[in-house]
Amino acid sequence: MFAYYLDLALRSMKRTRVLTALMVLALAVGIGASMTTLTVLHVLSGDPLPGKSSELYYPQIDPQDARGMMPGTMPPDQMTLIDGMNLLRAKRADRQALMLGGAVPIQPDSSSLDPFYVEARYTTADFFAMFDAPFLYGHGWTSASDEAHARDVVITRKLDDRLFNGADSTGHTLRIGNSTFRIVGVLGTWRPNPHFYDLDTGAYDYYEQVFLPLQTALELHFDRNGSVDCWGNGTGGVEGTSYPSATCAWLQFWVELDSPAKAAAYKQFLIHYSEEQKALGRFVRGPNVRLDNLMQWLNYNGVVPSDVRLQAWLAFGFLLVCLVNTIGLMLAKFLRRSGELSVRRALGASRRALFAQLLTESGVIGIAGGAGGLLLALFGLWMVRHRSSDYAPLAHLDPTMLGVTFALAICTSLLAGLLPAWRACRVTPAFHLKSN
Repeated sequence: MFAYYLDLALRSMKRTRVLTALMVLALAVGIGASMTTLTVLHVLSGDPLPGKSSELYYPQIDPQDARGMMPGTMPPDQMTLIDGMNLLRAKRADRQALMLGGAVPIQPDSSSLDPFYVEARYTTADFFAMFDAPFLYGHGWTSASDEAHARDVVITRKLDDRLFNGADSTGHTLRIGNSTFRIVGVLGTWRPNPHFYDLDTGAYDYYEQVFLPLQTALELHFDRNGSVDCWGNGTGGVEGTSYPSATCAWLQFWVELDSPAKAAAYKQFLIHYSEEQKALGRFVRGPNVRLDNLMQWLNYNGVVPSDVRLQAWLAFGFLLVCLVNTIGLMLAKFLRRSGELSVRRALGASRRALFAQLLTESGVIGIAGGAGGLLLALFGLWMVRHRSSDYAPLAHLDPTMLGVTFALAICTSLLAGLLPAWRACRVTPAFHLKSN
C-alpha cells in the first residue's frame, strides 16, 4: 500500500510543480539555517572525553585573603603552586595532575630547520593516563621522573613529522632552550575540543606540541601562558622568574575519581585541607570548595559562546516561519484536490487511507526539502569555517548531524502536513461530485 501511496505522491508532485517547488524551497531554507547553527552548537557543546568525563574532576579551593569576602563567592578557578603541590603529593585520588601552559623554543639538530617556538604543557606523570592521550610511540614519564626533575619530554606526531620525518623518535634527544631532553613518547593525533584541561590558554583550536615534567619546566624557568589571579601583595611575582608569587592562583589541577563515593570523599578531603590551612594561618576564609566533573566544569565556564546559542534559537524561529508557510502551501494544494479525493472516497477509500496518502506526500516533500537543506547547511558551515573565531575550523557535519538533518526534515514536513491532510480528508464527497 505504501508503494501505491508513494506513486500517487510522485504523480501529484509532478502535476503541481510550482507549489511543490515552493514547499521544498521553504523547508530547505529552514532546515539549512537551523542545521548550520545546530551543528555548530553540537560541536561546541560535545563531550571531549566520552566515557571518561564523569570520572574527571576539577577541584577548587579558596586561599584568598579577607578582602571582598562575601557569602556565595566562588573560589578561584586555578590553584596556587603551594596548594597544587600539596594536593598532588597527598595522592588522595586515583590519579591527579598539576599543570601549566607555556611556550618553549625548539632548537632542531638539522641545519635545514631554523629554531622555532611551540606551545607546551608542563604537567605531571598521570596526565596522559587520566586524559586517555594516545601514544604513537613510547610512553609518558613516571612519577619518579617528576620527583627527579628529569629531562624527559613527550612530543606530538606533528612535531615528530617536522623534526624526524615521522620516524620513531623515542630515545632521541631534543634541544629545548639551552637544555637537552630525552624523548620518551610520541603522541598520536590528539586534539580535544574544547581544550578542557586549561580553558585560559584557549577553549578551541588550541593544542600543545611538547609536554614536559612540571618541576623541570619550573626549574628551567620556561615561559608560561594563561591568566593569574592574585590577592594581597601577590602581584609582584617571584624574583628572577616570570612566575607569580605564592599568593597567586595560576595552575590547573585535575583528579580522576572512578565513583561518586570517591568524589564525595575527595570533596570532604578538600574541606578538611582548607580547615587545616586556616588553622596554620595560610587561609583566612572558611572552607569554600567546589568539585565539578568535566562537563559541569565546562558548563560553569560557559564554554559554548552565548551568541551561538542565540543563533540556534533564531534559526529554529526561522524554521518555524518556514513551517507555517509550508502549511499554507500544503493546505492550498490538498484542498485543490478535493474532487479527486471525493472520487476515492466514493469508490470506498476510508478517511484513514486518504490521510495516510496525503502524509506520504508530505514525507516525500520533506525528504526533498532535507536534501536541499543539507546542501544549504554544508554551504553555511563552509561560511562559518571562514570566520575568524577560534571554533570556526570545527564546523563540520558529522554522521549524527547528517541523520538529524533528514529526521528533522521529515518530522517537520509530516507536522506541516497534519492540518492540511486532516482538512482535506473531511471534504463531503457528495457535494464535490455534484459540483463536478
